[in-house]
Amino acid sequence: MTIASEPVLKDEHAQRPVASAWRPTLREIVRALANKDYSLARSSIAGVERIPPEKAKRIEAYIAGYGETVVELPDDAWKSSASQWMGTHWDILVDLYTAEGSPSDLALSVRVFEDAGGYRYEVDSVHVP
Repeated sequence: MTIASEPVLKDEHAQRPVASAWRPTLREIVRALANKDYSLARSSIAGVERIPPEKAKRIEAYIAGYGETVVELPDDAWKSSASQWMGTHWDILVDLYTAEGSPSDLALSVRVFEDAGGYRYEVDSVHVP
């Protein structure tokens, strides 16, 4: 199944689908989390900031406390994930999937900033919205 291509839009008034340009990077972030690389230290993902140790510990604890195994994102993840322009960056919420019960209630929160020649990604949290 092919998911429609989504442009990068700056709309402060409505949530939008996650832009197609960001999806490969977001998949890589989720892949790293699925491989228990909570600080992104072992995963060299272009444009993605490493997660500070305290935040990485909170993400690890939240996923462990949820009690299910995070897996890589299927294409269906983009149907329910969303982005919104916040004036200086986009707030992205990506629904996470687990081996035990896909999709899960967990979501990945990421901020995306425009950067010279591309985008910069900052992982905010993993939580149940």
